[in-house]
Amino acid sequence: MPPTVLHTERLSKSFGDIKAVDALSLQVHEGEILGFLGPNGAGKTTAISMMCGLLKPDAGQVFIHGKPVIGMRTLVGVCPQENILWEKLTALEQLEFIGSLYGMRPKTARRRDAVLLEELGLSNKADQLAGKLFGGMKRRLNLALALVHDPEILFLDEPESGLDPQSRVLVREYIRSLSKRKTIILSLTGRRLRE
Repeated sequence: MPPTVLHTERLSKSFGDIKAVDALSLQVHEGEILGFLGPNGAGKTTAISMMCGLLKPDAGQVFIHGKPVIGMRTLVGVCPQENILWEKLTALEQLEFIGSLYGMRPKTARRRDAVLLEELGLSNKADQLAGKLFGGMKRRLNLALALVHDPEILFLDEPESGLDPQSRVLVREYIRSLSKRKTIILSLTGRRLRE
């Protein structure tokens, strides 16, 4: 069996009287794709937010390679449910900025940025302001931002949200190709279960 990359022990989170996640324990092994399936409000985003270290659980723990998630965030890429982009920066400037936050060398970052833009069908949009991109392009750029530092574990929260049919196919195929070299944890709502 491949090594365990991520495991949780009795993760719990409440918001007031609402128990969003209750004692979630799981193990994810290298190269696996783990999907959280369920309707809106089922706690998928809350679970992902705790697993990637963005949200502190009320109880329980998250480990990456046996160490607390807080110290391992550079191994994690997160593509949130809502696009988080700087409207006044170009697609390339966004990637360069995120790369700099991870301490990437400019030359390495430029090569990585070019590869991501090509793989996600955005090469011809590199110099376009994010605010001028259409919805599917923004979603693909958001995915590229999660990947710029080449994380080992990728969290995708509703990765197909807001995508047109053509972009949906491209993103699905891209996620499949990533699964050969990354551990992927994603969430999907009920309407995507049939697909």
